[in-house]
Formats: sequence, C-alpha cells, structure tokens
Amino acid sequence: MASFWGNVPILKTVYKVPGGLMVIPLVLGCLFNTFAPKALEIGSFTTFLFKQGAMPLIAVLLFCSGAQITLRTAGLALWKGVVLNTSKVLLGVALALIIGKIYGQHATWLGLTPLALISAMSNSNGGLYAALASRYGDDSDVGALAIVSSNDGPFFEMAFMAGTGLANIPWLTLLAVVIPIIIGMILGNLDDDCRQFLKPGVMISIPFFAFPLGAGLSLKQLISAGPPGVLLGLLTLAVTGIGSYFVFKLLVPKKYRKNAAVGAAVGTTAGNAAATPAAFAAADPSFASYAPVATAQVGASIVFTAILTPLLVDFLSKLEAKKSGIAVAGGPITDVGAEL
Repeated sequence: MASFWGNVPILKTVYKVPGGLMVIPLVLGCLFNTFAPKALEIGSFTTFLFKQGAMPLIAVLLFCSGAQITLRTAGLALWKGVVLNTSKVLLGVALALIIGKIYGQHATWLGLTPLALISAMSNSNGGLYAALASRYGDDSDVGALAIVSSNDGPFFEMAFMAGTGLANIPWLTLLAVVIPIIIGMILGNLDDDCRQFLKPGVMISIPFFAFPLGAGLSLKQLISAGPPGVLLGLLTLAVTGIGSYFVFKLLVPKKYRKNAAVGAAVGTTAGNAAATPAAFAAADPSFASYAPVATAQVGASIVFTAILTPLLVDFLSKLEAKKSGIAVAGGPITDVGAEL
C-alpha cells in the first residue's frame, strides 16, 4: 500500500548507483562528519547508531555471514583468504620497498615517502571487504575475512620494511575477529532454520554500518593531504585492488568462485592505517619527522579508497557478467532478502 507520500523508490534508486548500498550511506556519513559533526554527537541512540555503531554492526554481519558457511565451504574460505591476504600485503609493500631501495627509505617520490606508501597500501578495510563480499560474492568470500583481517595493523609493514617493531602477530586481535564467524558457522551448521533466519542480517546490516564508517571520515583529510594524498589513494586502488582481482582470478578456479570482482574488494586502506606512521616513528625515531605528512596522506587514501573501491568492484562485476553472459551480481532488486 502506498504511503501518504506515494511510493518513493528509494531502495531501487540506491541500487542503481554502483555499490550504492555501501557508497551512499558512507558518503552521507562523511558529509555529516565534515560539515555538521556535532549533529551526530547529541548522545543516546542517535549517536550509537549514526556515529558509534559501525563495529557492533560489522560484528552482526560477520555472525550472520558465518552462519551461511557450511563445513563443505570452510576450506575454500580459508584458501581465498590466504590468496587475498598474500596478494594485498605483497603488492602493498612492493612499491614502497622498490622506492626505498632505489632512492632511500626517507626519499620522496611524487610527494610520497615509502612510509606513506607502505602504511596505506598493505592493509585493507575489513568492514568494506565484508560488505562487498556479501554483496557480490558468496559465503566463502565473506568467510575469507578471517584471514584477510590479519593484515590489520602495522606488523606486516614493519616486518617487510624495517625488520623492527612488533615481535609477534597479535593473535588475540585476530581471534577476536574470527570468533563471531566461528560461532555463527557452528550455529548455522547445527540448525538449517538458524541459517535461514540469519540470512537477511547480512545485507540489512550493510547500510547501517556504512554510515558510521563514513562518519569517521572527513573531506578535510583530502584537502590537508593535497594531490599526493589523492595519488596515494589511486595507487592503493589500482595496485592492490586491480592487482588482487587478477591474482584472485588466477589462483581461485572459476568453479569455486561466484564473482572474481571480489578480489578487488581488498583495494582499500584500513581506517587504523592512519596510526601506522606513528607506530613506525615510535619503533624507529628516524621516521618521526616524516610521520605527520604521511599520516595526512594515509587519511586521504582511507577516504578515497572507501568511496572508490565499491565502484571498482561493481564495474568489474559487470565486466565479469558481460564476459560470462549472466546477470550482474549485486544488481538492482526489489527485495533485499531475495538477493541472498
């Protein structure tokens, strides 16, 4: 039944935008945080939902997604995670290591230091990956997050670039990411009704955590970083996003993947990457004078890749569909539950 306002096709319009279910709420959150940040901080449920709700809602997504992983697909999820994580880290550190080797670790290349390059390019936004994997891929793609999340934090960057810093992989942090997936997986395998009940939670949670993710970003980050910051975001997207897409196609057989475009979903810069330059400076004081500029540039890459990666994945998804002659994964739908 039409409402007083008539039937406004909001959801259909959102789906017409590439990656719209993720991009539109994220951009709106970013705009609010840039021009009216206090509006999201009035307290109570408004602040909980629109400013602070990203992490709990991502946890809901992981739990619901875990329930869709059967024992049959668990091994595949592990392999996909290894492929994507290895591709992201190796491609992400390669350019920084090359520049550092040729020009020196504190050299500037097109306004970017190896510190900025490695901080932005070698870790990925797990929340965005999970959202895109659930939208364009299958349950094993979402389950791959358990491995992909291991690139969160400065461990790999320090290990590759300086050989100093953290002595051990933060296993407790990794375990904390995996537990919701494991519990959901156990529940879904024990009871098919539970699996079906939790299915809609995968898609429904996406716009609700996309907005607060955007509310943690600001257009001011782009301005303060200048052209080098924009370049850093584009390099991250092109080298690790498009690069991982081709690696995913190469190493994951076609019969085991729903959509190779998911490989590009790691072409982001994680939000906590902004702290990596400071972590380097703490481990090696010679980086201290370079850390502030690198931090601003990494911040720009966070914003840029958060907006552009869903667009890239959507484009590649359509390209894959055109090649195979099948319907585009993640295309416009009238019922969210139907997509699952």
